[in-house]
Amino acid sequence: MSASARPHLLYVAWGFPPCRGSGVYRAWATANAFASAGWDVTVLTAPRETFTLYTGTDPSLERSVDPSVEIIRVPFHGARFDDDLRSWSRTRAAAPELWNVINARKEWRSFPERSYGGWRSGLEEAALAVHARHPVDLVLGSANPHVDFIPGWVLHRKHGVPYVMDYRDAWQLDVFTGERLFAEDSPVARWERRLIENALAVWFVNDPIRQWHADLYPHAADRFQVVANGYDQPPEVSPAEKGASREDDGIVFGYIGTISSAVPIDRLIEGWRIARSESPILSRSRIELWGHLNHVGGPDEALARQLEDAADEGISYRGPVMKQEIGRAYSRFDALLLVLGTGRYVTSGKVYEYAATGLPIVSVHDRGNAASDVLRESPFWFPSGDLTPTAIASALVEGAHAARTQLPEDRDRARVWAEQFQRAQQLDPQIETLMMAVAERRATGPSR
Repeated sequence: MSASARPHLLYVAWGFPPCRGSGVYRAWATANAFASAGWDVTVLTAPRETFTLYTGTDPSLERSVDPSVEIIRVPFHGARFDDDLRSWSRTRAAAPELWNVINARKEWRSFPERSYGGWRSGLEEAALAVHARHPVDLVLGSANPHVDFIPGWVLHRKHGVPYVMDYRDAWQLDVFTGERLFAEDSPVARWERRLIENALAVWFVNDPIRQWHADLYPHAADRFQVVANGYDQPPEVSPAEKGASREDDGIVFGYIGTISSAVPIDRLIEGWRIARSESPILSRSRIELWGHLNHVGGPDEALARQLEDAADEGISYRGPVMKQEIGRAYSRFDALLLVLGTGRYVTSGKVYEYAATGLPIVSVHDRGNAASDVLRESPFWFPSGDLTPTAIASALVEGAHAARTQLPEDRDRARVWAEQFQRAQQLDPQIETLMMAVAERRATGPSR
């Protein structure tokens, strides 16, 4: 146990700044929140080159990591990410399909997670080295990948250190279909049972995902918590009079976020065409889409062509936006588009930031989507009745009218309503609870 009065958190997140991948804002904010609360924070993550070469980076996010946070970059070699033929062995180059099969089996034996299982040994060594140098009081693993849970399990097994599992997605649950992905006797199911059985707490991003796991692990459900993403700072947006003062101009609808094949952009485009044909205001309006055209790697070429074809319809793809530039992007909009994949368990990090702007939000997603639970009481939420182009067009017309008529006091009312979603309100109570658990463990001594 550390002699220091400050508790020591070992935080494990494969995707940490400068990574720009899915979930990185949660990782960035969590590490910063613990540091701000008085913890020593050590982060285990992948090398910077991994993100530079394969996921893309956001240097502005890396610059905003609390300077007290120690970052240890554990060597990572995932075959899925290695497309540089010059680095391939002769065996792989001669028979790539056979090599992939053999390598996948090897990774799976190490830890049952495709492309990431081989990282287990490096994480174990790094976690044990950190603990030997600066004893760890708590481990928090952020998944996916789920191999991020391994350092907590290792330090708990060897030294009795408590650990928390943070699911920002799900391992065995397909959040789009609601189906279970692995059989009860599979290696994944056995690992998850083992990990959850020994965890101090398990975090989930929304209640539907928490409840699904509570049904699967009823004996552990009392340790399951919903820790939603939330927003960090309310984005600066233009004055509410902007839309109402431009009688000859149209409305600017904005979207900020990753655009993947799961996002129903095609239905949005069809609904937009109908709305423009029926509404004089929308015929003069436009849509701006900001973000990467894929979760990792290069852009989705099919999506890129689709958006190019929609340019004549007043839809423009503006490219990625860095964290420090998001406020500037929001300042261009009169209303927001929340376009998400279908699924009861699907949530979104950007829904909270959207709400914090006070701008009208037009939802283009399944009404049963978990994001609906966030916005249900919003004074400026305009969900499409379903995902038909006609229903989407109706929601766009309603959103445009709201943007045109929104007053300063309306915007303020919406922003006040959204204050409940500040990320600090999600993280601070959890950090306080964990601080008390660490203090109790220090007072009574570690237990196995």
